[in-house]
Amino acid sequence: MAVITPDLLTRFDVPGPRYTSYPTADRFVEAFGEQDYVDALAQRQAAGVGKQLPLSVYVHIPFCESLCYYCACNKIITKHKERAQEYLRYLGMEVALHTRHLGRGQAVSQLHLGGGTPTFMSDDELRQLMSMLREHFEFVPGGEYSVEVDPRTVDEKRLAVLAELGFNRLSFGVQDFDPAVQKAVHRVQPAEQVFQLVTSARRLGFESVNVDLIYGLPLQTPESFDRTLAQVNQLRPDRIALYAYAHLPARFKPQRRIHAEDLPAGTDKVAMLSRSLEALTQAGYVYIGMDHFALPDDALAIAKRQGRLHRNFQGYSTQADCDLIALGVSSIGRIGSTYSQNAKTMEEYCDWLDRGHFPVVRGLNLSRDDLIRRTVIMALMCQGHLEFETINTSWLIDFKSLFAQELSQLKEMQAKGLVQLTDAGIHVTALGWFFVRGVAMVFDRYLQTDRNRSRFSKII
Repeated sequence: MAVITPDLLTRFDVPGPRYTSYPTADRFVEAFGEQDYVDALAQRQAAGVGKQLPLSVYVHIPFCESLCYYCACNKIITKHKERAQEYLRYLGMEVALHTRHLGRGQAVSQLHLGGGTPTFMSDDELRQLMSMLREHFEFVPGGEYSVEVDPRTVDEKRLAVLAELGFNRLSFGVQDFDPAVQKAVHRVQPAEQVFQLVTSARRLGFESVNVDLIYGLPLQTPESFDRTLAQVNQLRPDRIALYAYAHLPARFKPQRRIHAEDLPAGTDKVAMLSRSLEALTQAGYVYIGMDHFALPDDALAIAKRQGRLHRNFQGYSTQADCDLIALGVSSIGRIGSTYSQNAKTMEEYCDWLDRGHFPVVRGLNLSRDDLIRRTVIMALMCQGHLEFETINTSWLIDFKSLFAQELSQLKEMQAKGLVQLTDAGIHVTALGWFFVRGVAMVFDRYLQTDRNRSRFSKII
């Protein structure tokens, strides 16, 4: 395994974006509004790509019954289940607006329900949601249809309903199996419950089961996380998402309930990451990159082997670059060369729709420079290498001339063994995969002039 030295940490473990998009969402502007979004939809419709280039659809369900202290998601904590029914009505209004501009029957090859807790909704409400989506969109056979699941909110019968509704992928939020850690973050769920649910999911025929883990939580130690990893290896999900906890209490109010003195030291976090990589790869998982692992026969691992890996707002994906319709409060979408975000509060989101308008309140029209840099950053993040000639041919540029300053910056990373620079291109080394966000940051034009990076999590 690659060894991360204190010197490397000092130089390169700095705050930086996760690059689920470029430019990143913090660069969106309020000057981008509903009309810009309508124009982007019109361009898609005029191009007639509805059948040839399927959409991806993301639906944000913001409700949770209880608060997890580490959470940085947009959520609404409530015990009032009736709020889901009202929310469904507004989602229907938003979908109808899209149909008005795109027409009915746009092909969809990827659907993701995120949150919050999508399974906050009852079985009947989930049926209503899927019926409404199928009425307006055409879900193609063989697509990826996934839902995030809080294990505390489902049993085998509920999983059977999800399978009946067409979902073929599940993501269980586990974070850590240690009872003391679970109590410290206010998310207690016995390991036995998760094991039973994964067994049920396999029996029901779900194609892929993902488990989310977080290292760096309060009361975690390298030894305690080793025990969680051993249990996960017994569970043997198809995919594992391993995230580093970013303690940013100034930005995320729930995190103020976590005592900073309970957080593991930086050296312990690095040990958790290094030991996780070793344990999971020894157990047969393929390291996809950054925070994703998959079994060799999983579609994500196959895509990595074949050079077809992509990255979107949900992380690494097998889905090729495509337009993303984002539904619900705070959702972020992409149409053509634009990004857009819905209103972040329920009140504002509903008000826009009550007046018959898309609830888009900010976004970005990407410039040619943005698009070129996005190509470069995503090539590094997904394939771990890029060929100058490929970029030159695609964009009619001279890469070495246009990015002379950036290539000069990479020389220090080359000296530390993170990248290899050749006459033909850039290659991220095995050690460099730990710091791939840092490699990508070199090409982030916005970040180069921005010294206020404390809003981002550290690379490791």
